[in-house]
Amino acid sequence: MMKLGGSDLEVSRLGVGCMRMESLTVEQAERFVLDAVEQGINFFDHADIYGGGNCERLFGEVLKRNPGLREKLVLQSKAGICPEMYDNSREHLLEAADGILERLGTDHLDVFLIHRPDALVEPEEVAEAFDRLHASGKVRYFGVSNHKPMQMELLSRYLKQQLLVDQLQFSITNSNMVRNGMEVNMETEGAADRDGSVLDYCRLKDITIQAWSPFQYGMFEGTFLGNPRYEKLNGVLKELAEKYETTDTAIASAWIFRHPAKIQLLAGTMNPVRLAQINRAQELALTREEWYRIYLAADHILP
Repeated sequence: MMKLGGSDLEVSRLGVGCMRMESLTVEQAERFVLDAVEQGINFFDHADIYGGGNCERLFGEVLKRNPGLREKLVLQSKAGICPEMYDNSREHLLEAADGILERLGTDHLDVFLIHRPDALVEPEEVAEAFDRLHASGKVRYFGVSNHKPMQMELLSRYLKQQLLVDQLQFSITNSNMVRNGMEVNMETEGAADRDGSVLDYCRLKDITIQAWSPFQYGMFEGTFLGNPRYEKLNGVLKELAEKYETTDTAIASAWIFRHPAKIQLLAGTMNPVRLAQINRAQELALTREEWYRIYLAADHILP
């Protein structure tokens, strides 16, 4: 377990991303959620756009079938992505939050995130929306997703609440927030600062980074695990999996857990066996040499 951001909210280091839950029946979803809780996982991440809201509805059915389950869980959802635009206006955030609560069948969200930065955002409106949601008891804590440091600074100037979370894409292959911190003052591809040093910023501000798509490369192009495009990386993962008597999935997860920023991994799998593999990765303590060996096998460089 870990504290989320600078709060006292206790969450599992592994969270479940519920984007693919729509593919399950109610019975399958119920078994999956209960199995995850049995494994010690209490954190479930949603968004109002996942399955057009159907993922939240399905999760709400699971809660309805299991009285008392809600109190054991930490529920997070996100809003702000609309058809062909982003909308972080006061009215949209308030309406979206109400819709999320209705679909989940709960009276409050533990964490509410802005899903994507809105170029037309009025931070005063975000602050007012957060104030109303917090004062009414509908949301306990707040955060963002896919935001750069200065975007968070702008919001924080007006917010009364601390931002606890920044949800960012992060994996062995998609690790620019690590690369640009090491390829400093170079003309290499990895030296490009695409996120404003968000990793260091979040560590300085006690903001938990939540890693989405932890096994994907590119923008939803597929998993690097077992992919011939990453033959060298998979060779190293396989070798270490044999050493630790585990799976390549667990080693790839342990690589994220090993980082001292205490990154929370959000796994999108709906397979209980795979989820257990990822969960057990917390018990693995990769050495510094092993961590860097994996990093280099993904075709990153050390200057």
